[in-house]
Amino acid sequence: MEVSHVSIRIEKLTKELKKNNIRLSHQRLKVLEYMVTHRTHPTVDQIYNDLQKEVPTLSKTTIYNTLRTLVDANLVKAINIEDNEVRYDAVTKDHGHFKCESCGEIFDFDVDFNTFSTRGLKNFNIKHKDIYFKGICPNCM
Repeated sequence: MEVSHVSIRIEKLTKELKKNNIRLSHQRLKVLEYMVTHRTHPTVDQIYNDLQKEVPTLSKTTIYNTLRTLVDANLVKAINIEDNEVRYDAVTKDHGHFKCESCGEIFDFDVDFNTFSTRGLKNFNIKHKDIYFKGICPNCM
């Protein structure tokens, strides 16, 4: 029987959570599974609306707390493209994001962060590198 890529990723993340002494509740595992299977850069509201049917005891507070825990453990990235909206990404390797101003979808793209010049930041301790573009995607043009 072949093991799917998703179940391998969830198993790996579960081991990372245990390694970081993070308790694995059913609700946390469901949020983690959602993040791995939905590569749409969801908001807390989107996660809540999709999982609430399956896990009626799930609260937005639990989702916020779970995502904060996953971000702190570097297993999920918080994306702040808009001031009033935080989205979450299960892909933590360096990459950029493009947000379509028409449909609101967010697309990943590869970028080499090492080729960007950081003149003017000598002696600064850079902790996060994020690149965001906004415009119109090919589907909306």
